[in-house]
Amino acid sequence: MSYTAFLILILIVAIALILIVMVQNPKGGGLSSSFGGSGAQSLGGVQNTNNFLDRTTWTLAIAMFALILLSNFIIDRGTDTNFQLDNTLDGVETTTPIEQPKTNTNDSLQ
Repeated sequence: MSYTAFLILILIVAIALILIVMVQNPKGGGLSSSFGGSGAQSLGGVQNTNNFLDRTTWTLAIAMFALILLSNFIIDRGTDTNFQLDNTLDGVETTTPIEQPKTNTNDSLQ
């Protein structure tokens, strides 16, 4: 699987995670409150909807974490086995600094 495929999967999971989190209401309402509020008789009940959204959120978060970690191992780092650090300074001219002329400190005090 290529790195591009991992990026596409990460984007799909991220968008799905955003949508699932936005459907939830932080005060216990959200999608489940629109299906009857206090009644547990519609579409599997409020508790089942909350459980489904909670499990889906955790599953998508774990999937995203795993995909990001796996994509780190897929990245082509461009390592070359013939590369040697010893040859990196070949052809660079070396220079030595010139010595600064010594000044007489007595002349500067007068």
